[in-house]
Parts: sequence; structure tokens; C-alpha cells
Amino acid sequence: MTPTFPVEHNDPINAKILAISEDLIAGFQRQPFHMIAEKSGVPLETVLERIRTMQQAGIIRRVRQTLLSTKLAHGALVAWKVPEEKLNDAFDFMAKEDPFSGHVVIRSTDTGVSGSGYRLWTTLKVPVGESLDHHATALLRLTGATEYLLMPANGVFALGVGHTRRKTLEPGDKSDEPAVMMTTATVELTPEEWRVLLALKEELAFDEICENPWVRRAEIADVPLERFCEVAETLNSKKVIGRFSTFLEHVKPSASGERVTRFNGLFHWAVPKGREIEGGAEVGRHYCMTHCYWREGGPQFGDVNIMGVVHGTEKERVLEHKAAIDRHLEAVGIPVSYTNVFWGGRSEIKPSEISPKVYAEWHAQHAD
Repeated sequence: MTPTFPVEHNDPINAKILAISEDLIAGFQRQPFHMIAEKSGVPLETVLERIRTMQQAGIIRRVRQTLLSTKLAHGALVAWKVPEEKLNDAFDFMAKEDPFSGHVVIRSTDTGVSGSGYRLWTTLKVPVGESLDHHATALLRLTGATEYLLMPANGVFALGVGHTRRKTLEPGDKSDEPAVMMTTATVELTPEEWRVLLALKEELAFDEICENPWVRRAEIADVPLERFCEVAETLNSKKVIGRFSTFLEHVKPSASGERVTRFNGLFHWAVPKGREIEGGAEVGRHYCMTHCYWREGGPQFGDVNIMGVVHGTEKERVLEHKAAIDRHLEAVGIPVSYTNVFWGGRSEIKPSEISPKVYAEWHAQHAD
């Protein structure tokens, strides 16, 4: 069936909607599509029609309320050493069989530098009280990987996507003030809050892309709609709710061959010990950064402690963004002892599961 409306992300009306809907609807909103319409200047009916059409066409891969899972689960970026002949099978297992692995990416470097032997990179979440090492050790056994390095986030300086909005950025474009670091301390939730949270976080079906998307979710959580929204707003105040977002398919081309992005670079910087917050704040203020964290890579990665990701359609443009950040760090007097770029290749991106029940069931199924 031929779509009634243009589906490509760069159609002018779609681009106006996506510039807002990718990452500018913060927190829980009772009527998120109304907010997208208001901020984009596109009528609500058109917003709903276009998002549904782009979802059906695969341009938008999911529409969902995101969580700040660093507040709800123990998490880490994980670098894996995997024998080359097992690399793609390990990728498939992480992407398809492990709900606790989120971003799964095969990465490479332009030169053989520190850490270049770690080809497989994932994000990993486990419920509070569980062990990242325990889960990673199970994955080591199940995939044939030989080594892993856990890199939990000590702080978060940037967390968003906004590929459409970032296409027009110039290298060096940044906020007037340094980024403020978000902490990763976990919070405790009541059973009712968990029910609402687990119902809230699942991606919206086609018929839920409507004026009031939370009606069915309240039924799933077994609470009245008004109570569902009240609990969601409490979760928002506990800072466990992220953004409401339309996630573009930014890896695979559309049916017409259009790509949202072609290259993603995981940037590494090693700044002096004790200046991690300052360094991350200066990197994270650059609008090109979709993610920016304080993570400790250790000697395997040149003692890197600031990491972030930039996407782009041209490799040289991505490198220009990095060069601008390098110049800025030098200008503000933050020395860098090591820096590198790990380029993303094959990748799969999915939300990480955080349910304690699902975690227990998975480990029972995959017990040694």
C-alpha cells in the first residue's frame, strides 16, 4: 500500500516534526503529541498522520517514553574481545537473545591503537541488586568472548538523539554554559510505581499514536488513567523519566535508499584526574554530542575518562566536530593525554530490559 504522505525524514514537514519529536519532549507529558505539535508549529492532526506513516514505512523504528535507566538499574558500557570468527555470532546473541544488552555495535579504529582489539561494544543494564559482572560472565560463556571491560558511568553530560536537528550544526556549535553533570545514583520505587513504569516504557503501537496515548497503558498497569498520570508525574519528579521520543532508523537505509546517518564515532578523551567533571562539561556543551559520559576506560584504553558519540552522514564532517571540541578543550586549558575515535559498523539499538522478574527468568533459562 502506497503511503498517503511523504515518509522520508528530510521532507520539510516531517523534518519540522522530527526536529522536536526526536529529543525535545522532556519528561512525562500527559499529551505528548500535543506538545510536539505546539513546539513544531505543525497541526496535531498532521503530526499524528505523519508519525504513523513514518512508523509504518520503517523510517521511525519506535515511538516510546524513555527512562533514565541509570536511576533504575546498574549499567555500564562494555567492550568485548571476541575471536574474529565468532564476532558476528556474538553480535547476534547480544542483539537478539539478551534483553539486558541495549546498543550492540561492532567498532573499529583507523589505526591499531590502545583498545583497538575490543571490537564488540554494548551497553548493559541489570536490575538494582544484581551484578553486572555476573551477567557479563554469563555472556562471556554463551558467546565465546574471551574478555570484557565494564565501564559504568560516573556522570552524564549529554543524552539525546536529534539527528534531524543536528544535521545543520556547524563544528564548534555549543551552549553558552558548560553542561551540568547528571548523577547515576539509583532510586527505590513502590510496587505501584513499578507497574506504571513497566507499562509506560514499552513502545507505542500504531493505534496508540493518538491524542491520548496512555489510556491502554493505564489498563495494563491496572490503575485509572488519572492515577496512571499522577504516578508517572511522581516518577518524573524522582528523575527516572527521560524523554518522549520518536526514534529514527538511523543505521539502515529507507526503501528509497535515504539514510539518516552513515557514520557514528565514539570519541575518547583522557583528561587529568580530578578534572573529569570539568572536562565532561566542556565536551558535553557541544550540540553535536548525542551522548557524553564520564567513564573510566583504564590502561586498556589509554586511561580515557570522557567518552561521547557523534553521528553524521560524512566521516570528515564527524571528524571536524571532534577537531572543534579538541580545540575548545585546549583553549579552556584542559590538557588531553590520549584521544581516539572508534567507528561504528554493524549495529543494533534496542531498549535495555530492567525488570527483575525477566532477569531471574533469563538466568534460569541460560544456567550453566
